[in-house]
Amino acid sequence: MSIRVKVAKVLVAGGAVLVAAAAQAGMAEHLGQSASAAVTSPRAASATVPATGTQPRTLRFGDSNADVTKLQERLRALHYDPGTVNGRYGQPTQLALFAFEKVNRLSLNGTVGDTVWKALDAPRSPQPLVRGGEKERVEIDLSRQLLYVYRGGKIVLISHISSGGDYRFCTTDPGAKTPRCRRSVTPTGDYLTGRRVGDWDKGPLGSLYKPVYFNGGIAVHGLPSVPLTPVSHGCVRVPMHTADLFQQLVGTGVAVHVRRTA
Repeated sequence: MSIRVKVAKVLVAGGAVLVAAAAQAGMAEHLGQSASAAVTSPRAASATVPATGTQPRTLRFGDSNADVTKLQERLRALHYDPGTVNGRYGQPTQLALFAFEKVNRLSLNGTVGDTVWKALDAPRSPQPLVRGGEKERVEIDLSRQLLYVYRGGKIVLISHISSGGDYRFCTTDPGAKTPRCRRSVTPTGDYLTGRRVGDWDKGPLGSLYKPVYFNGGIAVHGLPSVPLTPVSHGCVRVPMHTADLFQQLVGTGVAVHVRRTA
């Protein structure tokens, strides 16, 4: 047999293998399975933005369509918290997207265009703030305004936050004759979660939704307003729906590591 005939047979056989693999991947998708079970390349394993035959449309705040559902499902799969998967691009989805954009070094404009879809297809993995940290822990990055929850040594929640705004404020404690003034900072350090409240907790500086205290009067808690800049008196604000999830994921006596990064 000539070399040319042998090469031709190899090419035909190789083509048959590729066709079979493609058919298997298509069947896996049809059954609701991951195509990576049939095609095992690293790219295929990470490409989980649903393939519709066309590029998903550009999304903006207020949109309501099937592509918003895909966005919400993908964010949730990556351990961000867009709230209820309902196909509506509201504040919960926007705040989860802000967290994703920060981790992936993208512009914080809340618009989901081609760059964001590609990043969702091949996302960055956050690096631990603490080397050899506890398997059950919370990490708070003040520089990037992000919170991570680890369980079993793996990230299970990534959230946008707003921490202490570093401004001067004064309060008058009960029975005191003069006000006490200080700066609104979230101190770095290593702490443990302690007291928690399952609803609103009224304090001297206002009410906190489902707070989990970890450093005196400083807590991770929910508020309706979680802006892109640090504005709190020292607590770590998270979105309201994320405060619900945080209490479910994080128990009492769990390590909390607060850091500033480069």
